[in-house]
Amino acid sequence: MKLSIVSTLYRSADHVSEFHRRASESARRLAGDDYELVLVNDGSPDASLDLAVALAASDPKVVVVDLSRNFGHHKAMMTGLKHARGERIFLIDSDLEEEPEWLVPFERALVERKADVIFGVQVNRKGGWFERWSGSVFYKVMPMLSGVDMPRDMVTARLMTRRYVDALLLHEEREIDIGGLWAITGFAQHAVPVTKHSTSETTYTMGRKLSLLVNSITAFSNAPLVGIFWIGLAMFAVAFLVMATIVLQWWWLEAPVSGWTSVIVSVWLLGSLIICFIGVLGIYISKMFSEVKRRPYSIVREIYGRHDG
Repeated sequence: MKLSIVSTLYRSADHVSEFHRRASESARRLAGDDYELVLVNDGSPDASLDLAVALAASDPKVVVVDLSRNFGHHKAMMTGLKHARGERIFLIDSDLEEEPEWLVPFERALVERKADVIFGVQVNRKGGWFERWSGSVFYKVMPMLSGVDMPRDMVTARLMTRRYVDALLLHEEREIDIGGLWAITGFAQHAVPVTKHSTSETTYTMGRKLSLLVNSITAFSNAPLVGIFWIGLAMFAVAFLVMATIVLQWWWLEAPVSGWTSVIVSVWLLGSLIICFIGVLGIYISKMFSEVKRRPYSIVREIYGRHDG
């Protein structure tokens, strides 16, 4: 199969029919009749699934992957990529903030640059001042703490080769941060400027953005745990200096209040050592924690529209 278009559905009932029409037109321009449209229902509470299943019944190119519940945008995207069969895979959101028509110029750029991935970056970040500010903070903090160099203001829409997607799917993390996985998978990746539209309110609230930031950092870096270790070490150094100062006071100056010395020194010294040791243990535990549970990152309840296995 020449082309797979992959998208996720969550509160997408207002857009799914129009997305299907525009995505199908773009696919035919590029691949003729040799394409598929994979829609992953991420436990959408509206009529998205019913509309998608109706599309699959009327259009043999549509495949609907229905997840058993809401697993989250990133896990739903990875599930969709897992079910895609095309030599080219075009991943895009279904809310029409990203244009399905980008497919053709993305393919042209992929061939011209001999790349494996062409992805969009926003010329001007959409949304109000808070959305723009929080996005800017995320793309500044993430590389510093995780060590992953993520392109700023990138969008979901990206055209990928089969070998890149196969390599991407080799990652078996249970807590997925797909932006980081896109980056660390490597291959030749190039950005093209795009304009993202505003068709609805963002579902990424401040709480979800903070959660995404924490998950991104912990998924790709042990910097917080190493930081705890160095904080403990610094506290130990301070405690040692305080202890030395108190000893000097005992020898050459007036004696401090009785009992104060032993309490303060023991609290600072033992406390800093405990924090230091916990940091060391945490570095090792963090490397095992995400692997030992081995839970699936998504569960498919049913697949509609694909009858050839």
